[in-house]
Amino acid sequence: MPKTTFTTVAHAPTNLETTVTSRDMSFTLDEPTDLGGTNKGMNPVEALLGSLGACKCIVVRSFAAAQGIKLNDVKVECSGVLDPDGFMGKNPEAKIGFSEIHTRFHIDADNTREELVAFLDFVESHCPVQDTLSNPATSSFELA
Repeated sequence: MPKTTFTTVAHAPTNLETTVTSRDMSFTLDEPTDLGGTNKGMNPVEALLGSLGACKCIVVRSFAAAQGIKLNDVKVECSGVLDPDGFMGKNPEAKIGFSEIHTRFHIDADNTREELVAFLDFVESHCPVQDTLSNPATSSFELA
């Protein structure tokens, strides 16, 4: 299969409310009011955690049957620790992004705990978003 390029466009014409578009879909990201936003959507780091959880759900659903998992339901909860002082420039020693990310899988399946843990090792190693966070892609920017 050839490599595929995915593209999104984020547009914030006023304030912090940002519309993100990809293909023919869009969603709104914002900040809570206590951080200067209007609370019209998740903030970007919440969306990142949501993307991670969604990607893991998709990997679970995509590979469960082939891995012998008799899956009934899956829910993935992702949480991250972030020090706002890093982003706000108040503490030059603070990491700007997440310092920790934790995933909790809620899986209803007709399998043993050991089988599920082994399957989750597979999921963790096959999730594109997890891989991008664990092994960062090269990144560049330009002014249009």
